Amino acid sequence: MSKVAVVTGSAGGLGRGIAERLLKDGFKVVLHDINETVLNKTVAELQGEGADVIGVVGDVSSAKDQSNLVDKAVSKFGKLDVFVNNAGVDAVTPFLKIEEKELERVFKINVNGTVFGTQAAAKQFIKQGTKGKIINACSIAGHESFEMLGTYCASKHAVRSFTHTAAKELAKHQITVNAYCPGIAKTEMWDRIDAAMVKHSDGQLKPGEPFANFTAGIALQRYQQPSDVANLVSFLASDESDYITGQAILTDGGLVYR
Repeated sequence: MSKVAVVTGSAGGLGRGIAERLLKDGFKVVLHDINETVLNKTVAELQGEGADVIGVVGDVSSAKDQSNLVDKAVSKFGKLDVFVNNAGVDAVTPFLKIEEKELERVFKINVNGTVFGTQAAAKQFIKQGTKGKIINACSIAGHESFEMLGTYCASKHAVRSFTHTAAKELAKHQITVNAYCPGIAKTEMWDRIDAAMVKHSDGQLKPGEPFANFTAGIALQRYQQPSDVANLVSFLASDESDYITGQAILTDGGLVYR
């Protein structure tokens, strides 16, 4: 019987790359996003290729929406095996200019969303009486704190901490909780980060320079592709990773070393 995976924030970017890899691995996949238009387009494209997927619109920062997401997955496919807390947002602000609304927005999505998704998935695994795998989107920013990215880094440090705590508490149920920590990818998120850093540089940086500066330090001398992240998630979603839990694994080409 095919396994079932949920991937939040999977209408595009790294989330879609993860979903496509899990489909390739034989999973039935529930795509999820807050952007209904883009989500429907992605679902239609994948279904057109013969993929066994459905789409669920929702806000990860809502515990009710996260529970509904799991319910929809189980209603359609009969069970849940893997839950990927991929959805997240960025923020680029000098420390002295960080405002309350930025902290609330980023933590609500990146941190609350991970907690609520983990809770919803874990409750379903326990109800099923089966093992389960929860895989969280952390980042190199969950291991290192970068200038201009204070709020984002703090949120990802929190994701790493909750990954550790959940792994310890849920192990007795044979539920593993791990995180993948991407580096620098040419995504829409990094386009926004680049533009924001240029804006805050007072003319010292030109468009593309922040991205070039960050990627220059990558040991393998190339920026990340969605497949680089999806390969790790594929392993963490497989039976081969059953003895791994509570880990936040860097997949950054050699940029941050822990």
